[in-house]
Amino acid sequence: MLVHLHVKNLALIEETEVEFGPGLNILTGETGAGKSILLGSMQLILGGKFSRSMIREKTDYALVELLFQVENTKVKERLEEMEIDPEDGQILLSRKIMEGRSISKINGQTSTVGQMKAVAALLLDIHGQHEHQSLLYQDKQLEILDAYGKEEILPVKEKVQEAFREYRRCLADLKALDMDEEQRNREMAFLEFEIREIEDARILPGEDEALERSYRKLVNAKKIVDTLQEVHGITGYDMQGAGDMVGTAVREFSRVTQYDEELEPLEQMLTEIDGLLNDFNRELSSYMDSLVFDDETFYETERRLDLLNGLKAKYGQQLEDILAYQKKQQEKLEILVKYDENFRLKKKCLEESEKNLEKVSNDLSEIRRKYSRQLEQKIMEGLKDLNFLDVAFSIAFEKKKSFSANGFDQIQYEISTNPGERLKPLGEIVSGGELSRIMLAIKAILADRDEIETLIFDEIDTGISGRTAQKVSEKMAVIGAHHQVLCITHLPQIAAMADHSFEIEKHVNGTETSTQIHILDEDASVRELARLLGGAQITDAVLQNAKEMKELAQVHKTSRLKSV
Repeated sequence: MLVHLHVKNLALIEETEVEFGPGLNILTGETGAGKSILLGSMQLILGGKFSRSMIREKTDYALVELLFQVENTKVKERLEEMEIDPEDGQILLSRKIMEGRSISKINGQTSTVGQMKAVAALLLDIHGQHEHQSLLYQDKQLEILDAYGKEEILPVKEKVQEAFREYRRCLADLKALDMDEEQRNREMAFLEFEIREIEDARILPGEDEALERSYRKLVNAKKIVDTLQEVHGITGYDMQGAGDMVGTAVREFSRVTQYDEELEPLEQMLTEIDGLLNDFNRELSSYMDSLVFDDETFYETERRLDLLNGLKAKYGQQLEDILAYQKKQQEKLEILVKYDENFRLKKKCLEESEKNLEKVSNDLSEIRRKYSRQLEQKIMEGLKDLNFLDVAFSIAFEKKKSFSANGFDQIQYEISTNPGERLKPLGEIVSGGELSRIMLAIKAILADRDEIETLIFDEIDTGISGRTAQKVSEKMAVIGAHHQVLCITHLPQIAAMADHSFEIEKHVNGTETSTQIHILDEDASVRELARLLGGAQITDAVLQNAKEMKELAQVHKTSRLKSV
């Protein structure tokens, strides 16, 4: 359950911390006090979007922290599957919002918003005052049914999704082959041309690099020859070249080394230089003799490079890419050559995948129908608890004309709220308040099956009053006996059922406005209940009425829970 909430610098909230208890936690306050902001802070933990306007003015960031005590064994197992280990059974979720970005953490470890959203979805469920409108959509209705029977439905649903992917693949393959003879002949001719063009080139991997080196050498032939001749003359042994001059230096140096032994290393060095120059000149001469620059070689090299570069422009930047393209086109050609056989195989693949998809979709539909009968009964029981006295509820099935990853079921929630009235789709007969109660009944059912420990209801009382409000309050008390419930309400009937009462207040200090939340003791909770009953004027009679209402609610709750 949610044991601690800490919010800082979020809209009107400067900083507030509150500890929630088990059972039914009721939050009340004047209109505009900031109840929606408090709920919005929890939505942020569930991955809700944020904007710069959410950060309190004159501050750089906003922070939301939720601390949960995890008791449910199955939830712990799911957390372990996500590689999250509750420390002393606790999970701390935090999200820090700054200009243009946010930082999410789970037990102090940085996480993605998606990871935190997945964890938070195991720990709490928020029902906002407008969410019940989604109940009018058939996709949402099917989602609820699948959630109700998820332990048996989900594995079969995964098989349907896999079968649907295979069906779509086979369908796409068959469509790719679906062409008339003329189109097929054109495609084959084009593929044969491309394959033959690449084959005729007789490409050798890496030859383009060797040709480019050779081409650079041929293009610069005259410059190479002139430079080598000049260097050979400068370093040679004719006409006062370096070799001739170093040779003379060696002879002259040798005449004096006999007079000083220390000159011998220098003589040796000079002799080595003379040898190196001699070797260099011999190698250079040999290289110059091997140079062949003829127009035919240049023409052939240039022509081959042009051919390879032309193929690169059409089929790939590297020679390896061109060869890979040739292989790919060859495979396409082989498929077209064996068109009739391949078409037959692809058609067989489609037929078999469609047959398998039909089977697993039928399996899924049967399981859904089984759980739909259970859900119908559960919803009717829940609606009767919420003051639908003569209600009939049904889940009607219809088969779609085409398959989907969700099977072929299309369902419609139908209801009758008056005796003798035929069942009709929800959107045709129910009001906003009735939709809200239907969603409350469904949330209670799913919460029991999902084993979510914390449920949050934002103004579930919209559009109801009187006896119906009393029934809703009783339902909330029953839910609170098995789950932690946080409920924002304006109705005294619901507030009177509270196990723990909290007030959300707005304070104005000069030019600054801030919102605070604090727990109410017994006397304060009675005064808040009196405010809900009496409005602006709270008299002694209203206070007495509030006290009696709270006492009766607690007595009724105790007796009701004993009978459940």
